[in-house]
Amino acid sequence: MDRRALLGLKHAARKTGGGGGGGAPQNSYMRLPTITANVVRSGGRRGVMTVETGLDTPDAALRTRAAQSAPRLRAAYAAVVQASANALLPGAPPDVERLVVQLQAATDRTLGRAGARLLIGTVMVV
Repeated sequence: MDRRALLGLKHAARKTGGGGGGGAPQNSYMRLPTITANVVRSGGRRGVMTVETGLDTPDAALRTRAAQSAPRLRAAYAAVVQASANALLPGAPPDVERLVVQLQAATDRTLGRAGARLLIGTVMVV
């Protein structure tokens, strides 16, 4: 069972007033594939940094644009995550706040306007 899908449905139902009455709730959440990048770990070993991402886009027109731009979004996210991984010192944790700001800027730049909110799942270096 995918708990993220349940959370997205719960969020959409809450947004439409609890799901009673009206039409079907709009699903504004779009999950994107996990982004990975190579890192140098302590001792000179190689590692992998993984970032789970998704988009919350309440605007239907922007949601359609985001779905059509998914490959461009993945490429922009991969560039940001690789740059962040390259700047990471061996043994240091990733700066998640800075990563979120950079990924949100890449989202707005790729979609051409603000309105899609970047959601981060897990940031992990192994």
